[in-house]
This record gives sequence, C-alpha cells and structure tokens, in this order.
Amino acid sequence: MTAFLSKFRRVCSVFGATLLLATGAFAQDQQGTAPTAPTSPIRLTLQDALDRARKNSTIFQSAVTEAAITREDKNQTRDTLLPSVAYNSSAIYSQGNGPGTSVRFIANNAVHEYVSQGNVHEVLDVSAFAQYRATAAAASAAKARAEIASRGLVVTVVQSYYAVLAAQKKLEAAAKAAQEGERFLQLTQSLEHGGEVAHADVIKAELQANDRRRLLQESRLAVLNSRLDLAVLIFPNFNDNFDLADDLHAGLALPTLAEVQQRAARDNPDLRAALATVQQSGNNVIASRAGYLPSLSLDYFYGIDAAHFATRTDGISNLGSSVVATLNIPVWNWGATQSKVKQAELRKAQAQRELSLAQRKLLAETQSLYAEAETASSELASLELSAQLAAESLRLAMLRYKTVKRTFSKLWTRKIPPPSATLPFRTVPSVIASPSPIFKR
Repeated sequence: MTAFLSKFRRVCSVFGATLLLATGAFAQDQQGTAPTAPTSPIRLTLQDALDRARKNSTIFQSAVTEAAITREDKNQTRDTLLPSVAYNSSAIYSQGNGPGTSVRFIANNAVHEYVSQGNVHEVLDVSAFAQYRATAAAASAAKARAEIASRGLVVTVVQSYYAVLAAQKKLEAAAKAAQEGERFLQLTQSLEHGGEVAHADVIKAELQANDRRRLLQESRLAVLNSRLDLAVLIFPNFNDNFDLADDLHAGLALPTLAEVQQRAARDNPDLRAALATVQQSGNNVIASRAGYLPSLSLDYFYGIDAAHFATRTDGISNLGSSVVATLNIPVWNWGATQSKVKQAELRKAQAQRELSLAQRKLLAETQSLYAEAETASSELASLELSAQLAAESLRLAMLRYKTVKRTFSKLWTRKIPPPSATLPFRTVPSVIASPSPIFKR
C-alpha cells in the first residue's frame, strides 16, 4: 500500500508539472503568440547532447568563467614585473618673496613651475615574483577545476542520455510483456469456455496481465521523467521534441588496469588541481616571507620642469632627464609579516593534506571503477544470453499450452462412451459385496 501511495504521489507531481507548463503555454498564447505547427523532432547524438549541455550548464559556465578570471589575474601580476610607462603634466603656482625673487616654499623651483614628462617605473621585489608564481598556480588550479566541471557534466549528460534510452528499451519490453499477457489471458479464457482449463488459470492469467499493465504505465512514466531531466540539461528553453540515436549495444574494448592507472595519474584533473593548490600555497609562503626583505624601485623621467611651459626658453633647451632610485627597507610593522607567514604556512599544510587525500582517493576509485566496469561488461553478456533464453522459453511455453489445447479439443470432439458403459454391471455389486477391511471393523 505504501509503495502504491508513493507511486501515486509521483504521478500526481508529474501531472501537476505538466499542467503548469500547459497553463503557461496557454497564457503565452493568450498574450498574442500565435500557435506554431508541430515540427519534426530534433535528432540528437551523444556528442550533440554534450555540446548543447556545455552551452546551457550554469555550473560549467561558472567554472569556465572562474578559470578565465584567474588567467587574467596571472596576466596582471606578470605585467607588474615589467616596467610601466606613464606621462604626467602639471603646473605649480607658488607664493614668492616679491617680483623676480625666489619662492617661499623650498620644495618648488620657481613661482611658476611647469612639469611635463614621461616616467618609466620599475619595482624589483621578491614578493612580486612570488605573487606571480602563486597566481600562475591559481590559474592552473582553476583550469583543472573547470575540467573537473566539464567531466562532471559529461558524466551527468551521459547518465541522463542512456537513462532515456534504457527507459525506452524497458518501455518496449513492458509493452511486449503486456501484449503477451493479454494474449495469454485471451487464450486461457477461450480454453475455459471450452471446458479445457479451470477458472483458477484464468484468474492467474488476469493477475499477470494486470501486473504487466501497471508495469507498462510505470515504464511510460519513467520515460517521461528521464526525457524531462535530459531536456533540462541540454536545452536553454523547455523542449521535449527530440529523438536520441540508439547506440546502447556499441561494443567498447576495456583497457587494462595498468593503462587506466597511468592515464589517471597523468590526466586526472582532481590531482592536478590539488598539485596546483600546493604550488600556489608554497609561493604564497615565499611572498609572505619576502616582507622581511627590502624592495628597490627605479624611476626614469624625461621631459620639462621649467618656469615656462615650453621646450626652449631664451635659446636654452628645457628638455632633460632624471633618475630616481628608492630602496625600501622594512623595519617594524608590529608582527604583521610574521602573521602573514604563519597564515600562509597553515594553508600550505592543509593543501598538502588535501593532495595526499586526492592521491589515495584516486588509487581507490580507479580500482573500484575498473572492477565495476569489468563486472558490468560480463553481466551485459550474461543478460543478453538470458534475454535470448527467456524469449525461447516463452515461445516453447506458448507452443506447449497450444498443444494441450489441441489435445483436449480432439478428446472432447471424439465420441467416447459414458464411463458407466465401460464397466460390467456386476462390478458395482461386487465392490459392495466385498467391502474394505476398514468397514469390516
């Protein structure tokens, strides 16, 4: 009873969702959208479904976007290592001590000072190099995570794709079983009308037919649900008008366990992401420790810095250049650098533990999945043989049942004397005259 109620709830939920979709479509038509003629279904292969899912999957596109963002971070940190060129232009007006006298602010050179020059700036810092290597490792980790998302999407689409095909195959088998059940029920009913079988056989046949009818309905519901799940994955808009290419029986050779382990160690994105995270955390430790070291910045200026905004004044060129070198030596920052180093070391230790876990999981999952693949391959051959034997058994059972029907029909139509005429009349008194010893007591 509980199983029936759960199945009834699932049917009601699917019916409610279908009703909502139909209501939305009707409302859209009422707003002015003209109904379109039914088009031919879209023919999809597995590769088509994967391509559509990659364009439609929000999770996969999020991982791809994250990888692109971290790649730009890598480019930005790389550009900070290279010299930058800027141009600045400014005018400084200072208070003087009188006409033709010097300025009061010693930082300025004249009452009217004009600066127009280009600046080539470069910073030599160990932290900048370490940050670049850390962002490069972060970009590699994000790329590996994007590949993980891609492979996860492939697994989901493949499972949904073949779930639809398997559900369709089950529906075909359920339809055939229901058809055979109806035929068997009709056969037993006809035999009962001829007096050849008991009514109990008809009841059993009807029970089997009812079971197969319910199985057919459940198979249709399973096909609908699986098609809806796949449609959500591969279409940006709801569309259930598609057909799938059936390649369930395409045989694939299973590689050896050593080849699978070698490929997993080389191409597994989880392992690559964990390795990249360890590299990123190690470079972050170096960048944090670089806070104890001095940094050097170089600036080269070329342009004018004169009392008139001109390249020449009274025949004298105002164009010139200067170089400024600055050495920044850290002395005291209340332990902030030490705290950053400790924080980076803790993250590195955690990344190493996650790498070790990823390696162990890779070894375990490789062996487990390979064993499942071998078992599935062997079971597939056994199931194909069982299907052939079941079909042959059904054919022989139907022939035997029909043979019994013909035999009883011949015996029934043959003229056989009544049972009382086959025995002598004296048989009955003789039986009564010589009773059993039990009656003698």
